[in-house]
Amino acid sequence: MERTLETKRVWIFVALAFGIAWAIDLTIFLTGGLADLRAGSLTWVLLVVTMAAPALANILTRVVTGEGRQDLYLRPRFKRGWRFWATAWLGTPLLVLLGAGLFYALFPQYLDTTLSTAQAILDQAAGRPVPLGPMMFIVIQVVQAIVIAPLINGPATFGEEFGWRAYLLPKLMPLGGRKAVLLVGVIWGVWHWPIIAMGYNYGLSYPGAPWLGLLGMTWFTVVAGTWLAWMTLRSGSVWPAVIGHAAINGLGPIGLLVSRGQPNPLLGPTVAGLIGSLPFALVALWLLWRSSELSEFGVSTRQPSSSAM
Repeated sequence: MERTLETKRVWIFVALAFGIAWAIDLTIFLTGGLADLRAGSLTWVLLVVTMAAPALANILTRVVTGEGRQDLYLRPRFKRGWRFWATAWLGTPLLVLLGAGLFYALFPQYLDTTLSTAQAILDQAAGRPVPLGPMMFIVIQVVQAIVIAPLINGPATFGEEFGWRAYLLPKLMPLGGRKAVLLVGVIWGVWHWPIIAMGYNYGLSYPGAPWLGLLGMTWFTVVAGTWLAWMTLRSGSVWPAVIGHAAINGLGPIGLLVSRGQPNPLLGPTVAGLIGSLPFALVALWLLWRSSELSEFGVSTRQPSSSAM
């Protein structure tokens, strides 16, 4: 059955997602910005709460418009989509690591072959030199990020994915798969703008700050969002995107462990940089090129109206 664009619900959802998040971002700005991002600090807590704004917007839009619990994308559908669960869990870290490797291949002057940064982190954590070598420390960090990050970060990234990929994306599918995926990516990026303007992800010392950072973040959300959208639509469930997003957050900064000097954060080595995100961009181009497959998602992934939360 052909679906029509539900314009009113789309606008209500977007207004709520932005209104809730940007109100919290304004609170962060008025209370000192991102100067204190320690785990457990007020700023850290507020940022975590911000991630729940799209999920709250999903729920509130359904209540306000009387939509109910149709098409929630909450069913795991593991039997149908187990490949996309595995792709999210293992493929996402691979793309992140490839991006960091590509950055250092292009800019080897920023690669700390002595691993002094990792060693300093080890020494600072222990308060004294420790026998665990920096290379083993990095390997452990990577393995932990791959295995554990989706579980630890999943509750936070669910807040975004339940909004962007489980609600807004299906609502925009009548525009066509390619347009819907790209538009959600742009909206997701703009949603981040206040904290990017405060220095999140890129800091504020790069040329063109903070304006180029806003564009850089939007680029990243478009290419990474295409990856997450593809897994959501193919699996018929939001959970692979939750896992993939959590893996990005957990492993995204890993390249900084072998960094030295002052690399331009708009380029890398983190996954949010232009070079760091290039593997995601190449995969996104391939997925978007398969427009006939994307166009079928609008019908094939529609879930029964009886699905419950």
